[in-house]
Amino acid sequence: MDRRPTIIDVARAAGVSKSTVSLVLQNSPLVRQETRDGVRRAMADLGYVYNRAAANLRSSAAGLIGLVINDLRNPFFTEFATSVQMALSARGYATVIANTDEDPGTQARVVTAMIEHGVAALILSPAYDDEAATFDPIARAGIPVLQVLRRVAPADRVPFAAPDYETGGRLAAEHLVAEGARRIAFLGGLPGRSVTQRRLSGYLDVLAERGLSPVIVPGRPGRAFGRDAARVLAQDHPSVDAVICFNDLVALGLLAGSAALGRPVGQAFRVVGFDDIEDCADAFPALTSVSCGIARFGQTVAGTVLDWLQDGHPPRPETLTPVDLIVRASSTG
Repeated sequence: MDRRPTIIDVARAAGVSKSTVSLVLQNSPLVRQETRDGVRRAMADLGYVYNRAAANLRSSAAGLIGLVINDLRNPFFTEFATSVQMALSARGYATVIANTDEDPGTQARVVTAMIEHGVAALILSPAYDDEAATFDPIARAGIPVLQVLRRVAPADRVPFAAPDYETGGRLAAEHLVAEGARRIAFLGGLPGRSVTQRRLSGYLDVLAERGLSPVIVPGRPGRAFGRDAARVLAQDHPSVDAVICFNDLVALGLLAGSAALGRPVGQAFRVVGFDDIEDCADAFPALTSVSCGIARFGQTVAGTVLDWLQDGHPPRPETLTPVDLIVRASSTG
């Protein structure tokens, strides 16, 4: 090597992340002995010399994890971020959290800033579009990154973890069929996005197995869309007797819109949400929803990233966690 070896060179030679090498240099107890020995062998082979004075200038960021969320206004993502932060704190790590408001430009800027401030790893619930602007700088920095809840970059490049949305769609559709529904619509979600396709997939499979025709009404997943969709369903799809909503915000909007139309929800018109946010149990009628166990999922994500930092090996490309259907009055009357 015709230049002074860097910490990234050591990481590549040892087959670990840059953050793992940093932890070894700090004599952190979080790194397993076998990994520690491999890193030190790579340092010796490359002739790497640790610049402790420079490292001390960065020490204030040690143990810092970046958490970037696409929409913290949505209670689903807020609960996830809270559970991750608490789980990281319990293991001695601090968290810096940023909301991107579904803007890929904002996302790229906050990720770059977090890298410059020396985060040890990144957890992203990413905004869509222009993924290179976000993920290329992370790759150059050699920082572990896990994309969660929605997949933007290829999973073989950036590991991905999410609840099993496909099974959630299947559970919701099977429940409605068992309750006697025969014209089931899927409401909300933007076409072409992987999270929409996954939530649709289980629903479509169940309807195909039963010989039922799907009714898909896409739209931006929020309360306003759900409220407006109540009138669209009544006017354009009067035979629809049950609805699976892309998320609970759409479902809660649909409940409000149906009430405004004087259309009772629960028996002749059944509604199921997705995510099981806290508002579901307090709605009227109480909202049946696919529970993603989001607090437990957040704890799992935190553990996955910290294990990655400790042993230097990334998780498998895709991890799906269990979901369940929480049945309430909106689908049973």
